Amino acid sequence: MSTTIAPMNILETQPQTPAAFPAWFSDLQQQAWQEFLTTPMPTRKDEVWRFGNLKQLNFEGYLDEENTQTEISTPDLPEGVICLPLDQALESHGELVKEHFMKRETRLGSAKFAALHKARVKNGLFVFVPDGVRVEQPIEVRHVLAGDASASFPHTLIITGKNAEVSVFDHFSSANDDDAGLCVAVNDLIAGDGSKLTYCAVQELNLTSRMIQVNATTVGRDAHAVAFTLNTGCQWARNESISRLDAEGAHSDMLSCSIPTGTQQYDQRTYQHHAAPHTNSDLLYKNTLFGTSKTIFSGLILVDQGAHYTDAYQTCRNLMMEDTAEANSMPGLEINADQVKCSHGSTSASISDEEIFYLRARGIAPRQARRLIANGFSVEAVERIRQERLEELVLAAIDRKFSTIS
Repeated sequence: MSTTIAPMNILETQPQTPAAFPAWFSDLQQQAWQEFLTTPMPTRKDEVWRFGNLKQLNFEGYLDEENTQTEISTPDLPEGVICLPLDQALESHGELVKEHFMKRETRLGSAKFAALHKARVKNGLFVFVPDGVRVEQPIEVRHVLAGDASASFPHTLIITGKNAEVSVFDHFSSANDDDAGLCVAVNDLIAGDGSKLTYCAVQELNLTSRMIQVNATTVGRDAHAVAFTLNTGCQWARNESISRLDAEGAHSDMLSCSIPTGTQQYDQRTYQHHAAPHTNSDLLYKNTLFGTSKTIFSGLILVDQGAHYTDAYQTCRNLMMEDTAEANSMPGLEINADQVKCSHGSTSASISDEEIFYLRARGIAPRQARRLIANGFSVEAVERIRQERLEELVLAAIDRKFSTIS
């Protein structure tokens, strides 16, 4: 007689690490579980949760059912490149995973949920590109969440060696429009010296789901990292993104587009950490808001002592499509070095009558004119991905979102 194992409640049941995984990973998951249990829940007194909707952090009843399907589509990979599902990478390249897996502190508010992710993660993507190797076409990964009240913890770990190059497209969607899922995703991006790493995440989960996504990017000497996020799905999503520039010549682009409608809420927190002199970072977040939707942006540029000649920018722009939408922006600077060039800013505006008049004079109906302007508003951030295939995939997702807006 077969025995059916009941799904585990993610908040109450200690996780079980698969036997095929290395012992160090099992120990790590047990430690992370204790960390999750002992780390307090965020409160309204926490600055990193200012304006945040703490009611969305009630994850009671979600089950660790492993119903997520992850499909990896790879181009012809050069010799030496490793591209595997995370579980296979843990079995065959465990020491390489161990060296880079979740080494950065989660400092933007979701430390408790990052610990939960670490305790329960079993699936995801591992990419390693050795020194001097270039992967011409992007690696495409699709995570499909299925099952009502199911929780998923996908992890993406990308490592580039010296003067290597790779781009990765991470797509999150739901199997149907009804099942309320929870996705707690983490990605580690490690750009080695002189390399170029481009990462693009598109979130199109159904409107009954919730998501927390935590990004940690580390950029080496003369390396260039691009991290782009598009939010169109979910009832509530929180994105936390940290970019650390560790050596001279490091460059980081942090990009995002969000298009909330109805009662959707997107909470975005960023941290540009300049830990070395002669480094550069540029952040551009663009939100297009409809209905009674809400966005929150809170960003900080930190320049360490001795990180002279830093060049850093931070811009958040909100396009208010209706008066009932709400956008909160809190950019900030902390500078502890000399000869730096840093700026931050945020704007919120609606479409002007002059813009509509200009398009109407050319035979374009007002409704279509508004959509064209809103669609074009996102293009500036998308174009900065500078990778044709990735831009095509992102623009297609944006078009899918606008096709649902009446």
